[in-house]
Amino acid sequence: MDIPKFKDVIQKLSFLRNYSSLILPVIITVVAVLLFVPTQLMSTKLKKQIERESISLGRNIQSLSESAVSRNQWEIEQEYQQKYERDANQTEVFARQSSQRPLLSYKIFPAPKDPSTLIFGQFGQQFRRSADRLIANINALSCPTEAELRKGLQGSSRQGFEEGTEKRSEVEATITDVLCREKAQSAFVYAVPTDLSGYEFWEEYEYTGIDAAVEDCWYWQLGYWVIEDIIDTIDSLNTGSDSVFTSPVKRLMAVNFEAGKKTDGGKAATRPSYVLSSKNAIAEPHTGRFCNDDIDVVHFHVVVVVDTKAILPFMQKLCSAKQHKFRGFSGEEQERVFKHNQITVLESNISPIDRENATHYLYRYGEDAVVELDLICEYVFDKKGYDDIKPELIKEPLQNTAEQVENVRR
Repeated sequence: MDIPKFKDVIQKLSFLRNYSSLILPVIITVVAVLLFVPTQLMSTKLKKQIERESISLGRNIQSLSESAVSRNQWEIEQEYQQKYERDANQTEVFARQSSQRPLLSYKIFPAPKDPSTLIFGQFGQQFRRSADRLIANINALSCPTEAELRKGLQGSSRQGFEEGTEKRSEVEATITDVLCREKAQSAFVYAVPTDLSGYEFWEEYEYTGIDAAVEDCWYWQLGYWVIEDIIDTIDSLNTGSDSVFTSPVKRLMAVNFEAGKKTDGGKAATRPSYVLSSKNAIAEPHTGRFCNDDIDVVHFHVVVVVDTKAILPFMQKLCSAKQHKFRGFSGEEQERVFKHNQITVLESNISPIDRENATHYLYRYGEDAVVELDLICEYVFDKKGYDDIKPELIKEPLQNTAEQVENVRR
């Protein structure tokens, strides 16, 4: 063993023994330093992470708190559902009221209450009186009649013969124009009761049996409700006019329940009928509506002469809601004001007017451009509203036919 090296070791150990009391604190200090630095670094990083995540979480919590459902939300939802239910019920009520309309006679539906057959003739008289009143209410007149023209031309004819045929023709044309213009200035619209299908039918009515009589009265009651709405439309649009010249609707040419423009208004007049399928429809219904368990459908045809600016307004007004007064199907209840909105336009055709044509020669429409507006429409009845007064002799066959049609569709 190397003695000198051993002595050096002993001396070093002796040195360490002299400072042994300092060794432990030094070691603790070193370890603390070694631990402090990374801990501090980690603490700083963790602090930043916590701040970042806490802020984000706080924002999320605030956002959720702002959009959180109130503890009273169930009450709001309940109120909404109740309003929705009320709206649905109100719609059903309105639909039912739309078909609760005044009757021309309260003695016939659903079954005659009077054994006398005179009640059917009285129904026809009431139909005609009501049509007359509708025409009068819109201040409607016809063009000059042949009798009126002859009377106006009597004086000029004698003078014309004296002055020559050519001169006479000029004078007669001038007088005719004056008479025509006077009529146009005296009325708001051209219309006569015979333009309304059913008017002449009831003038020539003959009783042929109780079932046929009840059917005629029922279907012409439907027809009268249709006519009433058409007249109401004309009246609404022409409000404020002072003559045909200023009226948007110039002339009512026809109201009927067939496809053609004209109809024989007498016994051959086609009465309204329920539309069960495309086979008995005046036009193919784009609405897809036919008679079913909830509604009845009738098609009708109306032709008017209107100012070109009134084409769309006329159709819109025809299809808009209208008011009616109802005193029950007995006619003796307290009067209530209901609304009905039952018309949809299925087809429309617009034709120019040839004022020299015999159809329009004696009519004066003013200087504005006018057209002939030809419409085919559907009229919808809510069964719950009026089925109580629908005669059984119509209800039962109608139901059977509807079921047969439905089976064919399936």
